[in-house]
Amino acid sequence: MTTTVKLVDLAKTIRSKNAGNYFLTFEIIFDSFETYRKVKETGVINKDLIARIYRMPVEKVTHFTEYDPGNAIKVTIRRPIVSGDMGESDVYGCQQYAPLFDIEIPWDEKVCLERSRKDSTPE
Repeated sequence: MTTTVKLVDLAKTIRSKNAGNYFLTFEIIFDSFETYRKVKETGVINKDLIARIYRMPVEKVTHFTEYDPGNAIKVTIRRPIVSGDMGESDVYGCQQYAPLFDIEIPWDEKVCLERSRKDSTPE
């Protein structure tokens, strides 16, 4: 049976940062290639989704890269307000990643149960 899992429960790191004064970059990094591959294959994370989450036209999502050697997805968007400009609230762009946490990824229930057991087993 297929269920969904929040991205925050699958990714090792989800972060955002400046990519110059006019852009923000988001990085979603996974512990294993297997988890990264499964997330990538769903196709859920894409330019359209990022545009919806950040309420912008898809054209403002300037780069979308699935980086297999790093088990990572990297996305760059045009900043809504230039870094340091009047009304801008996050000069370094390091607080913009939280909306990505709740992305729902289709996931095989059996895999979820195995992961849950592994995470709860004392070492």
